[in-house]
Parts: sequence; C-alpha cells; structure tokens
Amino acid sequence: MWPQTDSLLAESLVLRNRQLQTSANRLQLKTEGQSSNMKSSLFDTEIVLENERILLLPFETQRNQELKEVIFDDSIWTYMGMYIRTQSDFDEYVRLTLDQKNRGICYPFVVIDKLSGRVAGSTRYGYIHAPNQKCEIGWTWYGKEFQGKGLNKACKYELLKFGFENIGFQRIQFSADTENARSQKAILKLGATKEGIFRNNYIDSEGMSRDDVYFSILQEEWVDIKSSVFSKFNNK
Repeated sequence: MWPQTDSLLAESLVLRNRQLQTSANRLQLKTEGQSSNMKSSLFDTEIVLENERILLLPFETQRNQELKEVIFDDSIWTYMGMYIRTQSDFDEYVRLTLDQKNRGICYPFVVIDKLSGRVAGSTRYGYIHAPNQKCEIGWTWYGKEFQGKGLNKACKYELLKFGFENIGFQRIQFSADTENARSQKAILKLGATKEGIFRNNYIDSEGMSRDDVYFSILQEEWVDIKSSVFSKFNNK
C-alpha cells in the first residue's frame, strides 16, 4: 500500500514541476492540431494529469507493476475481450500496451487514487486519428475496491479537458458492450450523446462477435458539459 505520506507529496510536487516544464509542448499540441503533426506531438509529450482525486501517469511508469494488486479479477474483464489471470497474462498485457503506445495506436495511463496513494487501474486515449482530430477514451478498468468511488468521473474530466483544450480534438468517443449497462450508464453521466450500435464490433475472449454502443462528446459541446457535469472539478 502507498499511504498518503510526505513521499507521495514529494512525488506529486515533482510531477507538477514536470507539467510546468512541458507546458510549452502542450500548448503546441493545440496549435498543431490542424495538421498531421498532432499525433507526433502527442506521443512526444509526457502527459501527467491530476486533480484532487486522481493522478494519471504515462503507462511506462514503474508503478505499472502495482496494477498486479488489483488486476486479477475476472469481473473486471468480462467485456474487455480478454482475461488477466496469471503473471504471464499480466506481463503480456503490459507488453502489448507499451507496444501499442510505441506504434502510435494509443496513449495509456496508470490511474492513482490520491486518497490512498495506491494504483487503482488504467485508462487511455485510443483510436487516435489526427487527420480528423478525434479519438476514443476507453480501455478503462479499476480494481473492485476502487469502483463506484468517484475515480472514473475525475479521470474522464482530466482526459476530456486535456483532449479538447490542449490536444485540440474535435470529437471524443466512448463505447461499451451492448450488455454492459453499468458502463453505458457511466458514459451517459459524462454528458455524452448516444449515437448507435456497431454490430459485431469486436471478438471477445471466447471467440464470439460482440456489439458495442457508441457515444460521443464534440468540441462545441465541451464548454457547457464542463460547466455543468464537471462543475465540481471546474471550480477548483
């Protein structure tokens, strides 16, 4: 366990300093967002996002090994297209995640619960499409003890805010299995608009084709959603 001690405070201060050091790069992301340079700028930037509730670190942090404390739970992976049950499964999950980032497919994060200082799960920007200035926020999971505790909304606020205001995305989408009512409800609570069903959109761990429901938030909708849905974070 990582208690909220002076060491955690020191780590937070170091990360804040890194944020200031990379602020010029972050501003550049938005100005370059009108061209194909958006993607290269994104992956050249160390993105650290933080509010009072959560801290998002790039997945390559050494703390990704702490995911083992919460990852071995089949209920987490029911709609994720895979299961993480063994050390080998975990090692492959980490390897694939980092490989996908290196190939510019996604920008993944480790989620830290600041109340306890513990690693709580993971999330990412994926399906990043620079020419059309859009992406998907997803592949999100939290250990069972961190579910329903407000982490998801805190994470999504930081990802949406940075995505629209710094990267310059025009569209951010979300998806959930048609049978995953809990995730669909959570997405709607973010102020996203339900768009429709993508049939046979992915193959699950049993080799079966599954349908996904898609949702989105647009750049022009963000100001109102930020001030209403996320007013708790926006006022701090």
